[in-house]
Amino acid sequence: MKGIILAGGTGSRLYPITRVVSKQLLPVYDKPMIYFPLTTLMLSGIRDIQIITTREHQHAFQTLLGNGHQWGINLSWCIQEEPGGIAEAFSLSEDFIGNDHCALALGDNILFGNGLTRLLQSVRTPKPGATVFAYRVKDPENYGVVSFNDQGIGIDIEEKPQKPKSNFALIGLYFYDNQVVKIARDVKPGLNNEKHITDINQKYLEMGNLQVERLGRGFAWLDAGTVDSLHNASAFVRSVESRQGIKIACPEEIAWYMGYITNKDLEQLADNLMASGYGNYLREILMEQNG
Repeated sequence: MKGIILAGGTGSRLYPITRVVSKQLLPVYDKPMIYFPLTTLMLSGIRDIQIITTREHQHAFQTLLGNGHQWGINLSWCIQEEPGGIAEAFSLSEDFIGNDHCALALGDNILFGNGLTRLLQSVRTPKPGATVFAYRVKDPENYGVVSFNDQGIGIDIEEKPQKPKSNFALIGLYFYDNQVVKIARDVKPGLNNEKHITDINQKYLEMGNLQVERLGRGFAWLDAGTVDSLHNASAFVRSVESRQGIKIACPEEIAWYMGYITNKDLEQLADNLMASGYGNYLREILMEQNG
């Protein structure tokens, strides 16, 4: 399975902060925002990942992430010249996807929770159709909204409805079979001449091949696309990390945990990060593992 991170766009909801830097490079407490979708895909068992960004910001992303080999993954890059909607990601990544299934993660979405790795790996298993995730919110009118029948099966999806039929928003993480390439190609641009991911999900729903996983109270989902939500996301990460002594979305730790890199690899990565205290954390988890 291939992974895609959509990290383009102008970040206009965060102006003037994002006039000179990509939104996905802004800090969420102690790490860049893009670490969060990246590590979500890594936890899913996905190691081939393409990052879609703008020509203006590609070099900065490459300076930060490199080719991914330090974490045992393969990163490639794709330019989105103009914002064309989330669904455009599949057209831009058509050659990268090839004949594989794929997962798409939005660059400003943060997902955390007990059992997350198990859930992600369960839906990663290639099977026909699509899997999306729903999370209860108090302002569903700002999101794509899914409603359910009495058996808890998703039956309807609406994009930012004025009168939502439920409080469950679809989050920015999607798993698709290879049909998504053709479906995305046939999607017609809508508002602002953009291709909407809701149209893709609606097509899978019509085919009877859309599975909706509802995330319960043990999970946290944050969209860090506005000033307030970015601040809230940073506060959440800081609270969890300070209280529990762990790090959220730490690619070095996750690569080691997933078996992508060795103990020696992790030790070398820690040596390069000692000045910030980040390296101390990596050494601590190594010591805990080795007794």
